[in-house]
Amino acid sequence: MERKTKRLGIGSAAACLLLASGCATVAPTQRAVLADPTMQFDGEAKHDAALRHAIDNREGSMGGTGVSGGGCGCN
Repeated sequence: MERKTKRLGIGSAAACLLLASGCATVAPTQRAVLADPTMQFDGEAKHDAALRHAIDNREGSMGGTGVSGGGCGCN
């Protein structure tokens, strides 16, 4: 019985340390970088990327995505 409580205590302490290490203060200058759309989790990322690529090729321009290239899709 003592062995179980010791393992439980060690496991609880490890979980608390793990949770406490995830806290961080972010400077206002870093918030813009973290708010970038590429930092967001998205379940449809591949679909959205293919759709954006098709629209960019159809329109003949790249619209503010920060990627250089033309409308031919050959970059």
